[in-house]
Formats: sequence, C-alpha cells, structure tokens
Amino acid sequence: MLRRITAGLLGGLHAFNGVFMLLDGQRWYRITPGVASTGPFNAHFVADVGVAFIAAGLALLALSWRIRYWPAALAGAAFLVFHALIHCVDSVRHSHDLMSTVWIALLAALALWAAVPGKQDA
Repeated sequence: MLRRITAGLLGGLHAFNGVFMLLDGQRWYRITPGVASTGPFNAHFVADVGVAFIAAGLALLALSWRIRYWPAALAGAAFLVFHALIHCVDSVRHSHDLMSTVWIALLAALALWAAVPGKQDA
C-alpha cells in the first residue's frame, strides 16, 4: 500500500511539473533551481521534456490506481532514473547544482522503488 501511495504522490508531482512546463515553459525555466545554468531557454526542448514528465507521472498514477499497471510505472520510473543519471554526470563534469541533483535522484529512486512490485503484489 505504501508503494501505491508513493506512486500516486510522485505521479501527481511529475504530471503537474510536465503540465507546467507545457503551459508556461518560460516561467518554469526561470523559477526551477539550476535550470537556467544549463543554457538558454528552448521552448521546444522544454515542451519535449514536459511531455516525458507527464507520461512518467501518468504511469505512476496508474500504478496507484491498479497494481497491475506496474510495467507502465516501471517505464515511467526509468525515465526519471535516466534523467537523474544525466544530472549526476553533469554535477561531476560541470559543477551542476548539487542540491537539485540530490532531490532529482531521490525522487527517481523513490519512483523506482514504488514501481517494482513487491512479493505481496505478485
């Protein structure tokens, strides 16, 4: 049950983030810590990443509704994990915002934990 609650919370958070990126990408770019240091604003890129966050969020929300949707949630969590790995590499190579990287990695790890079915779910 805790996995499903976690999936629901993370799913809502990431879906909201993606919608925000689509609806007001410039504002999202300005207020999200560490983003502006990655380069100039690119509306198309922000929208592309926004839809990836929506897909990941919806997949996690689906898991919170029905445990049988764990494969979709695992795919959504995979995006979040790979996104976190990019931030980790950037932190090492370019002194990227470390605190943002820690939060991104923590949320990705939680999503992965929530998406992998436990023994009681099999």
